[in-house]
Amino acid sequence: MAALLVDDDPETANQHALSAARRAGRVAVVRETAAITAYRTGDFATALRELRTYRRIAGKNDQLPMMVDCERGLGRPERALELGRSIDRAALDTAVQVELAIAMSGARLDLGNPTAALGELEIPQLDPTTAYSWSPALYSAYAATLEELGRQDEADEWWARVDRAAAALAEVADENAWETVDVVEEEVEGHDERGTDEPGEPGADELGAPEHGADGLDDTDQLGGDDPDDDLGEIDDDNPRDVDGSAAG
Repeated sequence: MAALLVDDDPETANQHALSAARRAGRVAVVRETAAITAYRTGDFATALRELRTYRRIAGKNDQLPMMVDCERGLGRPERALELGRSIDRAALDTAVQVELAIAMSGARLDLGNPTAALGELEIPQLDPTTAYSWSPALYSAYAATLEELGRQDEADEWWARVDRAAAALAEVADENAWETVDVVEEEVEGHDERGTDEPGEPGADELGAPEHGADGLDDTDQLGGDDPDDDLGEIDDDNPRDVDGSAAG
């Protein structure tokens, strides 16, 4: 029920997640769900607490980007950056690396440093020639940061890439509606002649970094299980296609 309702009614979804947590507080996906629904309602303190518990129970760092974003939501960008640097990024799945880069970039923007924010996004996955499920969010974050720096022409190029990547992914999803499709490889018209060697010049908007407002909740409070420290969930990625609409392979 939490999964069914979270997009349209996050408050009710959160109530279902809390009900599950009262009954199965030591199950990782339950705490992950409690965290995600709390995050969607803007309750960053509860979400952070639940994510810590989820990480401890599951032994995974796949929700690290959301944890970083929760610190941002609580008005603690320095702690967000410290948390993001606490894990070897190479050990994370590619999609999680991208989400973390976007969250870290947002923390840099919170501190008024758009140049450093742009640098956080200049990762190998910022490839204008290939579209993956996480590409539109990464391109968007890059474009938005370029705008912050007053580099509007470059930002416009990356906003256009956002549209092309989204269209390519939608086309692949339609063609493969009977199966799960995560990754799409597309040749993007008008991409830099430099190819993928220098992804750091043109721009994108922020993924998973909503308008944050500290809610003042005590993140040491417990959700309601016997464990003093607990948390919730995420999304997946990876499958190729071509931006002119032809399938790759």
